[in-house]
Amino acid sequence: MGKTTAQKIFAAHLIDTPAEGVSVLSLDRVFCHEITTPIAINDLVAKGKDRVFDASKIKAVIDHVTPAKDSKTAEQGKTLRDWAKRHGIKDFFDIGANGVCHAIFPEKGFVRPGFTVIMGDSHTCTHGAFCAFAAGVGSTDLEVGILKGVCTMRSPDTIRITVTGKLRDGVYSKDLILAIIKMLTVNGATDKVIEFAGPVIEGMSMEARMTLCNMAIEAGATCGICYPDMTTVEYLWSFIKDEFKSKEDALREYSKWLPDADAEYVKDITFDASALEPMVTFNYKPDQVKTVREMEGTPVNQIYIGSRTNGRIEDLRIAAGILKGRKISPNVRAIVSPATPKIYAQALDEGLIKIFMEAGFCVTNPTCGACLGMSNGVLAKGESCASTTNRNFNGRMGKGGMVHLMSPATAAATAIAGVITNSPLFKG
Repeated sequence: MGKTTAQKIFAAHLIDTPAEGVSVLSLDRVFCHEITTPIAINDLVAKGKDRVFDASKIKAVIDHVTPAKDSKTAEQGKTLRDWAKRHGIKDFFDIGANGVCHAIFPEKGFVRPGFTVIMGDSHTCTHGAFCAFAAGVGSTDLEVGILKGVCTMRSPDTIRITVTGKLRDGVYSKDLILAIIKMLTVNGATDKVIEFAGPVIEGMSMEARMTLCNMAIEAGATCGICYPDMTTVEYLWSFIKDEFKSKEDALREYSKWLPDADAEYVKDITFDASALEPMVTFNYKPDQVKTVREMEGTPVNQIYIGSRTNGRIEDLRIAAGILKGRKISPNVRAIVSPATPKIYAQALDEGLIKIFMEAGFCVTNPTCGACLGMSNGVLAKGESCASTTNRNFNGRMGKGGMVHLMSPATAAATAIAGVITNSPLFKG
C-alpha cells in the first residue's frame, strides 16, 4: 500500500513506536514564542534540565504583545530573551526585528518540504504549505522537543481535498478555506491531516497556501499540507540555492514527498470552487459560515487587517487596491498590522501604508496581539470586528466581542461601507 505525504514524512523521521498508532519523531525545527514557551522554559529550569537539543534548530520570536503592555508580558518577553541568550539561539527575533511567528519563520526560509515542526501554538499547521508536517503542541511536548528534539505523535490518517475549477475574481484562499471548514465542520478533520490538491491549489501563491493551511486547525486537523512544486522552490530559492544545481533539481528532490498513487485516504473529496463566493463567519464557530451576500448590511465596529492568516504583502496589496482614494466609514475604526518588518517596509516602499493612513486606518507594528484579544485592537463588550484573522470564538478579540472572519478584500470593502459588504472586485 502506498503512503500519503504525512506517512512519508513520519517514516523518514521515525525513532520509535512505543504503542500501536503512536510514533516518536525526530524534529527538524522547534518554533517558540513568548506566550507558551516561557512556561516550558521555567519548568525545565525547575527540573534542572535547562538545556536545548540543538540551538540551530530552535527559532524564537516575541510576537503577541510587542512591545510589552504590562509587567506580566514584559516578564514573558524577558524569560524568552534570557533563555535565547543563555543557549546561543541566534535566530531570536526581539522587539524591532520581530513579527508574527507564522509569517516571519517562513519568510526567513526556516521551513522545507519534508520537515517536522512543532510549536506551542495551534496554528503551527501554517507551515504545511511548504509540504512539512507542522503541528501545535502543549507545553509538555514543547519541553521534550526543546530538550531532546523529538515529539510523540499519533500516526496520521489523511483527508485529501482536491479543489477543481477556478476561483472567480474577488474570491481568495480565505474564502475557500472558510467554505471547506463549513463543509467539514469544526470536528470533521480531528486528529487528521488535510492534503490540499488540485489545479486551484497549484495556481496559488505561497502566501495563499499559507492562509489555507493556517486554518486547517479550525476544522480540527493536526496539519494542512500542500504539495511541493515550482512555486515552493521559487519561494525558497534564495535559501536553498547552494544546496542544488538548479531549481529543477530542487523540485525533483522535494517531489519525493508527494503521495503515492495508491495512497489511502479516510476521505477523498473533490471541491469545485467555480461558483464560490466571498465568505464570512457568523456567531462563534469557524464552521458557522455564510456568503458575504447573505450577511450584507451587518454592522461592525472595527476592521482588522493583519495576522498570520492575512497580513502578508499580497493581502495588503489587495486591501489597499480597494481603499485607494477612499475613506473608511465614520461609523467604524480600522487597524492594519503588516505581519513582519520586511512586509511593513515593502508596504511602505510601495505606497500601501500611505493608502491605509489616508483612508483612515491606524497602522500598527507587526504583532499577533489583536487576534487573541491581548493588544492592538481588543474589542469592548458588545462590539464586533470584521477581521482577516483565523478564529472567531466567543471573546477571542475581547470579552463579549464578536469576530466576523473574512478576506482582506471583504474587510477593506466593509471598512468603507461600515457594514459587511462584498468588495468591488467580486462580480457575483
